[in-house]
Amino acid sequence: MPTIPESQKKASTWQSMVDSNKALLKRKTGEDTAYWAGKARAAGIRNDGELRTWMRDSFGVTGYAQYAVSWEMFGYPEFMLRDADELINGQYANHPHLRPIADALLAWASATDGVEIQMRKGYVSLHSARRKFAQVTRTTNTAVDVTLRLDAPAESRIETVKIRADDPFTRRVRLTSVDQVDDELLGILAVALKQNS
Repeated sequence: MPTIPESQKKASTWQSMVDSNKALLKRKTGEDTAYWAGKARAAGIRNDGELRTWMRDSFGVTGYAQYAVSWEMFGYPEFMLRDADELINGQYANHPHLRPIADALLAWASATDGVEIQMRKGYVSLHSARRKFAQVTRTTNTAVDVTLRLDAPAESRIETVKIRADDPFTRRVRLTSVDQVDDELLGILAVALKQNS
């Protein structure tokens, strides 16, 4: 299985999310992960559910900040320990005919200033310095979807996505061939990047 070309080594794994959650915990509480893990152990916390309830009810700490403490105490899921190559290879292991689509999108992201690539178990997340603006996901046996946080009409190749009420990713472009990663698509990505920077 191919690996990410050297030009695409901007890709990061879950470590950036881990670091972000740790920083969020510190900003919210003034204390680091080790402090909270020690406090939870001293309180007799034995599992993730107890930890989340305890942090929320006793200290008002919720959401991503809790993950930092949970992972410190109970370990990281196996997939979070994989490197970028392992993650992308796993996504396309049974669909190698779709891998060139992902590689072309990653090549654009890698070559574009202001784009950070974050590898996940089932998708690739593209971020500006401000926030996530696109997600690349192999969604079927024959297609890769680029889901976008984009203020644009659903026309031409841009489709409306059925979403939750609070989900800002309301647009999608479905790709079935690497030839569809063309100037038009890259222009759409560039607009999404600009709108979210």
